[in-house]
Amino acid sequence: MILNVVSVLLFILIAGISLALATATGSPTWVAGGAIIGGLAALSPRVAQQWERAVVLRLGRYVGLKGPGLFWIVPFVDVVARSIDQRVITTAFAAEQTLTMDTVPVNVDAVLFWVVHDPEKAALEVQNYPAAVSWGAQTALRDIIGRTSLADLLRGREKIEQDLQTLIDQRSTPWGVTVQAVEMRDIVIPSSLQEAMSREAQASREKQARIILGEAEVEIAKSFETAALSYQNNPTALHLRAMNMLYEGLKEKGALMLIPSTAVESMGMGGMLGAAALQQARLAGGEDPK
Repeated sequence: MILNVVSVLLFILIAGISLALATATGSPTWVAGGAIIGGLAALSPRVAQQWERAVVLRLGRYVGLKGPGLFWIVPFVDVVARSIDQRVITTAFAAEQTLTMDTVPVNVDAVLFWVVHDPEKAALEVQNYPAAVSWGAQTALRDIIGRTSLADLLRGREKIEQDLQTLIDQRSTPWGVTVQAVEMRDIVIPSSLQEAMSREAQASREKQARIILGEAEVEIAKSFETAALSYQNNPTALHLRAMNMLYEGLKEKGALMLIPSTAVESMGMGGMLGAAALQQARLAGGEDPK
C-alpha cells in the first residue's frame, strides 16, 4: 500500500516547513519546492503486514525482501514488485470424468493446504505461483487417479492423499511452496456403477449369512453327535430326555406331537402318552387338573 500514515505525516511535515520558510522569506518558491519534495518523500515509506514480505526491485534487479512493518524505498528507483502472503492458503481443485486404472470415470474433489516458505523463489521462479500450485495439484490428482483402481480409490483414501501430497510437493518446492496437507472431499462414480456395487454388496452379505448359517448347522450336528454318544450306553438318561421333550411339547394348549411308534414300544411310553393326552384334554376343556 503506497499511502500510509507515515507518508501523510511526512508530507505534512515537509509542507509545513516549506510554508513557514515561504512566509518568512516572502518567496513562493519554497511552497512549490516543499510540495515536490514532500510528494517524493511520501512515496518512500511503505508498510507490510505481519504475514507479508515485500519483494523489492531496484532498476529491475532483485535487491531483497522487506517487512513486516515499516520499510523505506527510493522513489522511482525501487519498485515493490509484489507482496507474498506467508499464511496457510487453501486451494480447492478437482478432476472431472477422469479414468481410473480399471477404466471407470470418476469425479474427485479435493482441498490443498500450502504455504510459501521462500518468498524469493515464489516471486522470481514462477510468474503466478497461486495459479501454478492450483494447476499442478489438478494434474497430480489426475495422474494419481489414472494409476489407481476404483477399489483402492474408495478404500485407501489416506494413502492416496499422502501420495498426492508428496507428488504436489515435489512439483512446487522449486517455487518456494510447501504442501502441508491434501484432503479428498468427495468421490463421485456413475449412478449405474453405484447400483451394480450395491447389488454386489447385497449378494456378498447374503453369501456371508448363508455361510454363517451353515457353520451353525455343523456345530448343531456335532452337538447332536456328542449327545447321541452320551445316550448310547445309558437308556435311562435317554428315557428321561424323551419324557422331558414330551413335557415341553405338551405345555402349550392345543399342542400336537408326532412320536414314532418305535419310540413308544422301545421306551414304554404308551401309558405316559395316554396320561399326557388326558391331561391335555382336561386343560382344553377348562377342567381343574386336580
